Amino acid sequence: MTIAEVSERYEMSADTLRYYERIGLFPPVPRDKNGIRNYDDESCGWIEFIRCMRSAGIQIEALIEYVRLYHQGSKTNEARRQMLNEQRELLQNKITEMQTALDRLNYKIDNYDRILSDGKMCKTKKKAAAE
Repeated sequence: MTIAEVSERYEMSADTLRYYERIGLFPPVPRDKNGIRNYDDESCGWIEFIRCMRSAGIQIEALIEYVRLYHQGSKTNEARRQMLNEQRELLQNKITEMQTALDRLNYKIDNYDRILSDGKMCKTKKKAAAE
């Protein structure tokens, strides 16, 4: 696939894809005889992984380290697993914080719904009493 096709498929700009490749977030993309990037399944797999991890808030530096370890082979399996465990714990903490914020927002909205509903009821009762 061309960079334009990959850009559209993963909703990432071509500049972002080039930047991620340049800083080592995924292995160099294969190129055709003219030097044009030709994204294969492996390249797309890396892009999906990076996109998912970035959307989860994982820092670029951590991902670069992960890819660096990946290139060193199976001897780094334990280190990579540990990195992923650490990132999972950070993400779980973030989810917990966000759930707490969501719960608080829901409470506040429900409170306003009760206040507004009570206000409408009072107005309706006053109007009915006046008739």
